[in-house]
Amino acid sequence: MWRGRRLVQALGRSPALAARGRPLGPGGGRAYAPPAERKRFYQNVSISQGEGGFEINLDHRKLKTPQAKLFTVPSEALAIAVATEWDSQKDTIKFYTMHLTTLCNTALDNPTQRNKVQLIRAAVKFLETDTLCYRVEEPAALAELQKKEWDPIVTWAEKRYNVAIGSSTSIMGPNIPASTRDTFISHLASYNMWALQGIEYVITQLKSLILSMGLIDRHITVEKAVLLSRLEEEYQIQRWGNVEWAHDYDLCELRARAAAGTLFVHLCSESSTVKHKLLQD
Repeated sequence: MWRGRRLVQALGRSPALAARGRPLGPGGGRAYAPPAERKRFYQNVSISQGEGGFEINLDHRKLKTPQAKLFTVPSEALAIAVATEWDSQKDTIKFYTMHLTTLCNTALDNPTQRNKVQLIRAAVKFLETDTLCYRVEEPAALAELQKKEWDPIVTWAEKRYNVAIGSSTSIMGPNIPASTRDTFISHLASYNMWALQGIEYVITQLKSLILSMGLIDRHITVEKAVLLSRLEEEYQIQRWGNVEWAHDYDLCELRARAAAGTLFVHLCSESSTVKHKLLQD
């Protein structure tokens, strides 16, 4: 058994946080919304290899997608991770905690019916509203904080991909060169469809293509990426305080989603199988 910003403000704040707090799926739309909870109906979880890939078994039942397709994933490592999600559920199945399962369902059912080119262009379009590209002029302390924390990541991305990005205090944002978009399109094209679903998912969580690529490239940690994506919120919280428990919950949830999306990308980018070693209790 496997164990395993906000609404746009009138004077030029970034629209990249407009949807903060809403769990978005790939494409910026709502992800699959299964029932929040369900009583656990199985005892054991296992994986098996079929013709189309690796399958998840709940006792003797094969897991299916919301569209009743056979739940089949391309790598054994991903199957183990998904099986661990199902096995870690207690008396009640809390679907909202099963981010890898949701991402697999999205990749298998492709509810928005988009192809690879459309997925890539949707991801690159986030550059137009990238959180790190939108800066404030005042208060001076926040402007300085953005410069200190965000500039190094933008500089890294410009050097890493040999592109020009920049930043702006205008509500229109910086003027992103067409060559920059083309470079990111070319880079993302190296990923398969499954990984692209994960990349777009991470981008929608962080509201930043730059942060997402830094995270996926292992340049920054999940904790750092989430902190940078919430820089303005954290500044306001330190100044005015926060709603007790709500801030910590939102922070943990965002970390979990970003981490799951990043793991999903890496597991979908590897074709090798893992050594068969059952995880003992």
